[in-house]
Amino acid sequence: MSNNDSNGSSSSGAARPSLPQLDMCQDAVGTEKRRQLKLAIRGTSGSTFGFNSPIPSLQSLKCEENNKLLSNGLTSKQQNLPRVRLANTTETMSEKSKYKSVERSKLRERLKICQTIQSTGKLQLSENKVYDFTSDDLQDLGEIGRGGFGTVNKMLHRSSDTVMAVKRIRSTIDENEQKQLLMDLDVVMKSNECPYIVQFYGALFKEGDCWICMELMDTSLDKFYKYIYEKLDQRIPESILGKITVATVKALNYLKEKLKIIHRDVKPSNILLDSRGNIKLCDFGISGQLVDSIAKTRDAGCRPYMAPERIDPVRGRGGYDVRSDVWSLGITLVEVATGRFPYPRWSSVFEQLCQVVQGDPPRLQTSNNFSPHFVNFVNTCLIKEENQRPKYNKLLEHPFIKRSDAESLDVASYISEIMAAMENDGAFMYTMNDP
Repeated sequence: MSNNDSNGSSSSGAARPSLPQLDMCQDAVGTEKRRQLKLAIRGTSGSTFGFNSPIPSLQSLKCEENNKLLSNGLTSKQQNLPRVRLANTTETMSEKSKYKSVERSKLRERLKICQTIQSTGKLQLSENKVYDFTSDDLQDLGEIGRGGFGTVNKMLHRSSDTVMAVKRIRSTIDENEQKQLLMDLDVVMKSNECPYIVQFYGALFKEGDCWICMELMDTSLDKFYKYIYEKLDQRIPESILGKITVATVKALNYLKEKLKIIHRDVKPSNILLDSRGNIKLCDFGISGQLVDSIAKTRDAGCRPYMAPERIDPVRGRGGYDVRSDVWSLGITLVEVATGRFPYPRWSSVFEQLCQVVQGDPPRLQTSNNFSPHFVNFVNTCLIKEENQRPKYNKLLEHPFIKRSDAESLDVASYISEIMAAMENDGAFMYTMNDP
């Protein structure tokens, strides 16, 4: 007999399942596994075979995680899962746009504050004459000057019948221009005690613009001397030059000693004259407080009149002091005394650097009918080495200054005579452009 009979019994006689029965068992196990998987997904883990499913339910995992979070004082909505940040050019651009937006908002806010400043001011014409005024109280009589920061107009204050110069500084959100505007106000308000500085009457704001009301002078030195040389073919007498020099040095010395200020923009257009014989310094828009007697800014002021130490980047590292204004005064006196600017017109900063820093300084000669004292004074102001150039206290002791200060001279008659000639010729008496 063979090992397997027709009934599929074993040689030992034990019954073995047939093939169809095995297939049914395997199908039942597969079905049970699939059922357990479904139950796990639904959240149950029971099994008809009497054991727990090894597959944890998704809901049980979620419940377990929530329990952990609750024990830590958090909820499932407060999970702080780590986030992977990818390099995103869009996000970078968004940050830049956000920064620019914030900056624009700040600038708009600053401008808004400036424009909402009360547009009324105090106008003090003398110790006993003080008026509350607005721009409506002023009658515009025409423009008399123009500069980098605005215009100067001749205006009439109707209530007091006073004619004045009104410097109108344009509304700006530029920080440097704001500082210059505030310096202009600060200096003129503190300098009324000096008879050689243009008097300040008051200020107000209109639509963001600042209006500075000042004493009206008749003309500027640049227009004055050019008319004398070019139209009258004459020269300014040395005695008049002496009075101009004394007034300018005393004004600069007052700024330094009383207000701790360096002017930084001494030139003919900033020296004003009137028919009463007054000679006064003006335009403090780029003046600066002296910090340890040294000014660190090299780019303020009119470049043609700048001292070598302000032009030379090497020498300018340590800053400069009032002796830079002494150089500018020397250049101004050479120009006014000879009728022309002592340097040729520069086509570039490099040319100016070569001539002013590396070349010989301008010099007056006694052969031009100038006195030795005047020549020595001007040439002393134009010493290239600033350490050897004198400050105001030394200049005030110079023989030319002492002689000019003590000399009795009718300056008013001379200025009035020239002014009358300018008016007859239709010459414009005020400064319309800066060199």
